[in-house]
Amino acid sequence: MSSEPMRFGGHTRAVLTLGLPMIGGHLAQLAIGLTDTVMMGWYGVPELAALTLAGSYFFTLFLLGSGFAWAIMPMVANFAAQDDEVQIRRATRMALWLSLLFFVAVMPLFWFSGTILLMLGQTEDSAALAQTYLRIAGWGMLPALGVMAFKSYLAGLEYTRVVLWVTIAAAVVNGFANYAFVFGNWGAPELGISGAALASVASSSAGFGLVVLYAVNLLPEHRIFVRFWRPDWEMFRQVFALGLPIGLTTLAEVALFAASAVLMGLLGTVPLAAHGVALQITTATFMIQMGLSNAATVRAGNALGRGDAAHLAMGAKVVVVLGAIGVALSIAAFLLIPEQLIGLFVDSADPSRDEIIAIGTRLLAMAALFQLVDAAQVLHLGLLRGLQDTRVPMVVAALAYWAVGMPAAWAFGIAWGMGGVGVWLGLTLGLTVAAVLLAWRFWTVGLRLVARA
Repeated sequence: MSSEPMRFGGHTRAVLTLGLPMIGGHLAQLAIGLTDTVMMGWYGVPELAALTLAGSYFFTLFLLGSGFAWAIMPMVANFAAQDDEVQIRRATRMALWLSLLFFVAVMPLFWFSGTILLMLGQTEDSAALAQTYLRIAGWGMLPALGVMAFKSYLAGLEYTRVVLWVTIAAAVVNGFANYAFVFGNWGAPELGISGAALASVASSSAGFGLVVLYAVNLLPEHRIFVRFWRPDWEMFRQVFALGLPIGLTTLAEVALFAASAVLMGLLGTVPLAAHGVALQITTATFMIQMGLSNAATVRAGNALGRGDAAHLAMGAKVVVVLGAIGVALSIAAFLLIPEQLIGLFVDSADPSRDEIIAIGTRLLAMAALFQLVDAAQVLHLGLLRGLQDTRVPMVVAALAYWAVGMPAAWAFGIAWGMGGVGVWLGLTLGLTVAAVLLAWRFWTVGLRLVARA
């Protein structure tokens, strides 16, 4: 089955219409974390350290659980192409079921997080403060996963602008709630790190309420919550089988960057600080590729539903071209104004400022290559997810990041004395392997899969 072919310009407009709001949504989500960090930094250094620790702990579990939400983006896009509203409802409901069950499973990990962090070698003070945060913020895991599920559902139907506005609204709620409860402003009690946790729960809950309200009123025909309590084990298994590899793939990449911070820490405080700043900058520019990757998932899922390989191939080429343009702009910034970018994150009075900028400038030069292959791997990963191909990419991620990337980062950076640049070179090597294998998988196996549909 095939539709009237769409020209390059038509595909470009379609991808940008989907992708730009998603890019904005990812940047707004990034702003939430930045707001938490800035406000807790104003409050106190011990609390900031504990928040950094707790945030990594929460985020790791959240990404693993989000796999079930991300799974329904290509499924909904596929079913929408077939005008199958029943399947759309079934998939979305079971993603919400799996999100609920995941929340129940991980809540003890939040409650006893202090003990776990002590076992991982953290100090008693940091572990205690982090546990205080996580015992409150953990309750926000459920609405946060619910938001992810509904965002994927709406994105699969190509309603991406609401994804942007809901994330912006959640960021605003988070900012005001932090200002009130962390510092005790506007008559609220001063709760410190507990206030930051309450702000997180309030932000997630507000986002969930808004996205549900929008979805139920815009698409009442899908009846997402009608007889929600009824199990649908066949669809449950499908969403689980697709979502778990997505969660594990994401976890493999996140863990790679977490481990790279450990390697940088071995080189000293200043290299670690420079690494953190450079990573913040590259993460912000990487949101362009994440938004395009999400758009690629929706477009590929839609093409799969119609069995339109020509549509998929042209759409994939457009995504790669747009990704390359985004990479070119990022590289230009990294190479032309590195000192200005890094200087935004370092106090002008800090005695280590010049050294941080010097190391960070070298890291951003390496990031020029780093960003290119990172974009290639995430764009092809998005295309493969659209085709519901998640198990092989999971294996590719594990091998590329942990059999190649991390050993290479240690060898170049630590064993062979190349320092921070060597660590980033190792990361780049791992991402390159992932990019090549995922691209090969899509352009050979993926296109044939759709052609046979």
